[in-house]
Amino acid sequence: MKQLKATLKRIPPTKVSQKYGIVQEWIADYEEVEPGHRHMSQLVGLYPANLITPATPELFEAARHTLTRRLTHGGGHTGWSRAWIINFYARLLDGEEAWKNVQDLLAKSTLNNLFDTHPPFQIDGNFGGTAGIAEMLLQSHEGIIHVLPAVPEAWNEGAYSGLVARGAFEVSVSWKAGKLEKLLLHSRNGGEAVVQYKGKKIKVKTNKNQTYDLSNRF
Repeated sequence: MKQLKATLKRIPPTKVSQKYGIVQEWIADYEEVEPGHRHMSQLVGLYPANLITPATPELFEAARHTLTRRLTHGGGHTGWSRAWIINFYARLLDGEEAWKNVQDLLAKSTLNNLFDTHPPFQIDGNFGGTAGIAEMLLQSHEGIIHVLPAVPEAWNEGAYSGLVARGAFEVSVSWKAGKLEKLLLHSRNGGEAVVQYKGKKIKVKTNKNQTYDLSNRF
């Protein structure tokens, strides 16, 4: 642990490029050789980590600019890269862009048998695509169970059950005409949960193996 703490202090902080307003990929603000490259490692703090969130507004907007720049220059052209972009936009709370990339993943990078294409096949796009859809429906990386954080207008109604948030809280939801209808929270381990829907947050003290109907709390 001591070695890890010492190493963490040596890792440079995430920076915003003064040239383009994007998240820097390197410690120095180098000119990008391939602005549309499919790799976007500089955004690992956005997803799957939680270092770039609305609580870090400058980096949050820089992440959005990074995506726009990559895609404008032709990025996201392989299945796994497109799947990662779905997750990025979900974390940016942009349901429309996330949905657009779900459609691109299915139209351009998915075979008839639903295998992801990155010739001949790469499982990353399949796992990443489903992970991205889950992120559109439920997020919990900021210590808050955020319900329907990035749902596009096309998903005007729907339902899901059994998605598990951090803290071992199982969430089941249904919505219609763009409005929440039912929200069930099953606590596997007990403890306090903070649940958010459309900007409203509530705290729920739970007991182990108990289910709570929060439908009328929002």
